[in-house]
Order: sequence, then C-alpha cells, then structure tokens
Amino acid sequence: MRIAMLAPINWPLPPTGYGPWEQVAYNLTEELVTLGHDVTLFAAGGTQSRAKVVETCPHALCTWPEPERSRKQHYDPTTGLLEGPPDARVWEQRHIAACMERAAAGEFDVVHSHLHVHALVYGRLIGCPLVSTLHGAAWVRATHPIFQAYRDLPFVSLSDAERQLLPELNYVATVHNGIRLEDFPFESEKDDYLLFAGRLSPEKGPETAIAIARRAGRRLVMAGLIEGQYQDFFDTEIKPHIDGKQVEYVGLLSQAELAPLYRKAAALLFPIRWCEPFGLVAVEAQASGTPLIATRFGALPEIIVEGETGFVVDSVEQAAQAVGKVETISPAACRANAEKRFSATAMAQGYAAVYESIATPKPPLPS
Repeated sequence: MRIAMLAPINWPLPPTGYGPWEQVAYNLTEELVTLGHDVTLFAAGGTQSRAKVVETCPHALCTWPEPERSRKQHYDPTTGLLEGPPDARVWEQRHIAACMERAAAGEFDVVHSHLHVHALVYGRLIGCPLVSTLHGAAWVRATHPIFQAYRDLPFVSLSDAERQLLPELNYVATVHNGIRLEDFPFESEKDDYLLFAGRLSPEKGPETAIAIARRAGRRLVMAGLIEGQYQDFFDTEIKPHIDGKQVEYVGLLSQAELAPLYRKAAALLFPIRWCEPFGLVAVEAQASGTPLIATRFGALPEIIVEGETGFVVDSVEQAAQAVGKVETISPAACRANAEKRFSATAMAQGYAAVYESIATPKPPLPS
C-alpha cells in the first residue's frame, strides 16, 4: 500500500532522547517498509529512515538552533517587521498541509496521523482515509470539541483502556505500541535496585515510587524528564529525597542509555494515577526481562500478565509487598510477553490490517 506517515515534528526521527510519539512513528515506519509497503514519511529536518522522507521544516521544534529559538519578540525598525522565535503553529500547519496536498492529489491509499487533533480537519477533504492514533490526546478535555466534530473518522487506540477517555469516537482497532526488541537486550541476572523511568510529573507518581522503595527497603534509581510546569513539584516532592544512595536521579536518558538500567533492575515501578493509554517503558523493561510493579490504571492491566510478568497493585503497601515477590517472576516470561505482543513487527502488522480494512477499494481493471 501507499502510506503517508504524518509524524510529530518536536524531534527528528528516530529521536535521540525524549520523544515517545516520534519513536513509535519511526518504529512503525521502518517495519512497514520491511513488510514491503510504500511509505512516505513526513517529518522534521534531520530525520533518517528507509522510507521516502519529506522534511517539512528545517529543524525539529525542540532542536531548533538556540539563538533563533530564544530570540525575544521585538519590532525591527529596519524591516518594519515584528521579529521573534519560530512559531510552532505555523510550522505544524505547513507540515500537515505538505502531506494533505499530496494526499488530495491521489498519491496515497491512506494517511496515518500521529498529530494529536491537528490533522483531523483535513480528513474529509482528501480522497483517501485519514486514520489517527491518539497517543492519549483525548486526556485533554479542551480538545474534545474537535474530536466530537470529526468522531466519524477512523481512530486507533493504543489500548482498550484509552477508549475510556472519549468512548464515542469511531475506533476501528486497538494496536499496541511496539518496540525494536534488539534495542533492549535480555538479561536474566538482576541487581537489587528498583527503577522509575518516565516524566517526573504528578500523574506519573514518582513520589509514590520513592515511598514504595523506602517501604520495601530497596534502592531506587530514577530517570526522566522534568517539565517546566512541574519544576515546583520536583523541587518539593522529589528533590528532598534524592541522596545519591537510597534514591538516585540520573536525569533524562535516551533509550540507549536506559537499556542497561532496564536490564539489571530488580523491577520497574510504574505507580501512575491517570488513564495512561500505553507506557513504552513498561514493555521496554519486560523486553529486558524485568518485571513490573504497577498501579491499576490505564493500559497497565493489559500490558502485565499478573503473577507472570509483574504485579498490579492498589496501594503503596501492596507494591512494597510485591517487591518481595519479584524473584518469583521469570525474566524469560517477561521477554516472551514483549516478543509476542509488543514488538515493532506485531505493531506494523496490526496497522497494516487497519489500513487494508479502511482503504477505498480500487476499481477493477478493464477486461
């Protein structure tokens, strides 16, 4: 099939640091190419792929040259123009339009958007289906009016749990995110530390992870992004506990940097308190042979095989008790779960089936 992949433009593909949506779009694109599909990838400058790449902006928004990105808005009397930093909305509109103009010209059998709600308005203006993966975007209530206006378009959920956020959309399938298994080597011999990997934001529960580790008497290694709006949360709830001994914060790490931590961790703590639509770190850890201890929210009960690849808990006390049982979990079972259900190949096969099911049938060739 002729597939247009409309990727986010915050980071080039593949991302070298943070960028989970970009990583999923990259993994999917590469596997679709392997399966023999004709994929055109619309992405930011610096993107590398075996697909046909269309760079719609010179730089990714988060890697734009700092002098331009930090330029203060000011009036330039020599040009008569209001100068300032690049406008992300302008570049995203240009990005989407570049794809949709070619779709309207009949170049694709399907367009697959990973862009929150922003491409939906084009869905009825092109001659091929526009399918959207939400990546949890329906969590933000302010986006619901546009989702409601285009709820008849095809949507793919990352988990059955994600559908709770906006159940009235036209979900045509659930396709779990997939990872490149070769990026997360298996390890059966574990150390005794616990790992928290993810954004250090209230809904992710990093302070709960600290409480679990303390209750269990285990060392905790924490890795993840500190978003600007949550700096105060980090400073008051997390930072006072970081002592470099029982609680260690190692910063924001790339997947390659996280992989060794996954491999040797006794367990990954995932104490979220929101309807997380998936959770890449949950399958990255399992691929490494590391069990999960997670709260009963979002997709986690779908990702974990209870008692075989981890434990789903409802309190700090239950989580601490589960830490004492992680040695009963087979690392090989964790890896097998990732291989069977969460590989990039399985994801690509799932999406290929979606594309086939929604693509407009071709008229028969004249006899």
